[in-house]
Amino acid sequence: MQADFRVKQAEFAAHIRNPGHCLPPTDVDPRRMAMYCELFLNNIDGFLSSNFPVLRTLLSDTQWRALAQDFFAQHRCQTPHFCEIAEEFLDYLHNERNAENDLPFLLELAHYEWVEMALTIAKEQPVFGDEVFVAALAERPLALSPLAWVLAYQYPVERIGPDFLPTEPPAEPTFLVVYRDASDDVHFMRITAAIYQLLQAIEQQPGQTGLATLRQLPGTPAGNELQTLALASLRQLATKGILIPA
Repeated sequence: MQADFRVKQAEFAAHIRNPGHCLPPTDVDPRRMAMYCELFLNNIDGFLSSNFPVLRTLLSDTQWRALAQDFFAQHRCQTPHFCEIAEEFLDYLHNERNAENDLPFLLELAHYEWVEMALTIAKEQPVFGDEVFVAALAERPLALSPLAWVLAYQYPVERIGPDFLPTEPPAEPTFLVVYRDASDDVHFMRITAAIYQLLQAIEQQPGQTGLATLRQLPGTPAGNELQTLALASLRQLATKGILIPA
């Protein structure tokens, strides 16, 4: 009896997950099965639509529904938590999705949208620096806020929308820092390759002063104009809560 139940349960779940390829249980009303299929897929569709709103606007209803259905059918989620479905969707796009007609920036745009959601619900509570810290940043040990993520993309993902759909990546990559500030608002900031390198250095070696960090980077010897400009950039980052006391 237990074995029979497990077989029926597996048939039931397989059909709900992929009704186009798995036959429904023979002893369940087809109308009821259709209702279950619709309810489950609608739940997945709703979570994905709320977490990837820009991507949703770029696809037709048919394209989006097919994408949601393929994710539901192909991917085996490793978490029972609804808030982690978006991360599972990224894993699916990166490792399982194989469709020639997908938008070329699909994965990068989805990752960018996921970052905003992930930072919104992140539980870290960093101690942000005050005005004294910002003013003395050159001599103070620095760290990158755990609520600031330094990112590099092939495509300018922060600009993509219905009116801007690049077909090829530009010559230069896009560098961004996405961060949550002291008011728990999430922002993004486009940065230069030099600032990207600087923030990576601070993330990898926290606890060094602003000046010590700059001196390790090429092109910023002590006392030159470039160093002065770099320190000004660090102060701006600290004001926004991207850099915090180590």
